[in-house]
Amino acid sequence: QVQLVESGGGLVQAGGSLRLSCAASGRTFSSYLMGWFRQAPGKEREFVAAVSRAGGRTYYDDSVKGRFVISRDNAKNTVNLQMNSLKPEDMAVYYCAAAAAAGWGTRRTADFGSWGQGTQVTVSS
Repeated sequence: QVQLVESGGGLVQAGGSLRLSCAASGRTFSSYLMGWFRQAPGKEREFVAAVSRAGGRTYYDDSVKGRFVISRDNAKNTVNLQMNSLKPEDMAVYYCAAAAAAGWGTRRTADFGSWGQGTQVTVSS
C-alpha cells in the first residue's frame, strides 16, 4: 500500500481558493489511480475528483466541475486539488485516496484502498 499525507486545508471566505496537496510514499505511485473525497459532518464520504495513473485524464463530481482541478506529478509523488470559487457547501474534511486496481471512472470509496488522514476545509459565508 501507499502512504498518503494531505496538507493545505484551512479557512477561506466564500468565493476564495485553496490548494490541497497529497504526498505519497513508495516507488509505485504512478501505478495508482488517485482521487480526492470529502466528508461533511453527518454525511457520508463522497467522491470529488480523480486523475489517471499517467495524469492525462481527470473526472469530477458535478458539484465541483469547472471549479476544482485535480493534477498529479509522478516525479514528485504528489497529487493536488486546486479549489476555486469555494462555496459554504464545499466545507468538509478532504481525503486523498489511492486505488491500485480500480477501473477508470470509479467513484466508490470501496475501490480506494489507501487513504490519508484528511485535511479540514472551512468556507465562511
